[in-house]
Amino acid sequence: YHPAPLSEKTLTNTFVVEISALYKLPVNYSITSGDEKGYFIIHSSNGIVRTNKNLELEDFPVNFKVRATDSSDAAIFNEVEVKVEVIDENNFPPVFPSSLLEERLPEHSPATQIVQLKAQDNDTGRNGFLTYNILNGHGLKFRINETTGILSSTAPFDYEEEPTEYQVVVYAEDDGIPEKKRGYCTVVIKITD
Repeated sequence: YHPAPLSEKTLTNTFVVEISALYKLPVNYSITSGDEKGYFIIHSSNGIVRTNKNLELEDFPVNFKVRATDSSDAAIFNEVEVKVEVIDENNFPPVFPSSLLEERLPEHSPATQIVQLKAQDNDTGRNGFLTYNILNGHGLKFRINETTGILSSTAPFDYEEEPTEYQVVVYAEDDGIPEKKRGYCTVVIKITD
């Protein structure tokens, strides 16, 4: 048996899998080995396995054996293996060290790097893998490298002809399961004369 993976946040007494032995008489089900930490409990007559306590991600996968025993003769039995996996939940959103930054950009600068943004995510694996993007691009005047977080201008600005201040909202997004999470940072870019 290989039931669908459980979330690390699965509550106690959650249904995991139903074990079913074909036999002419009633059988008694029991977990015989492999679940030393007692994560699972099985109903002796219907074979339904449920969680017995909170799941600790680092202990999984767990492979345990379930025995079906003839209810009148304990010498007659069969065993099956059950493999249970647990999914690491996306617990944390990305966080920028500061939610507001101010940068200066001299007018007539060619397309140039303005600032490198770096967010932190306390999840591991894909849940902590970040990509960067711009929420409001100001008519493509700015771009961000989605892996390095480097924010750049795409063309020179003219102090006299254009706004002298831009608010660029950047977000970092993780690749989390079951849902992706975002963190935001506003970069105020002041064009200098």
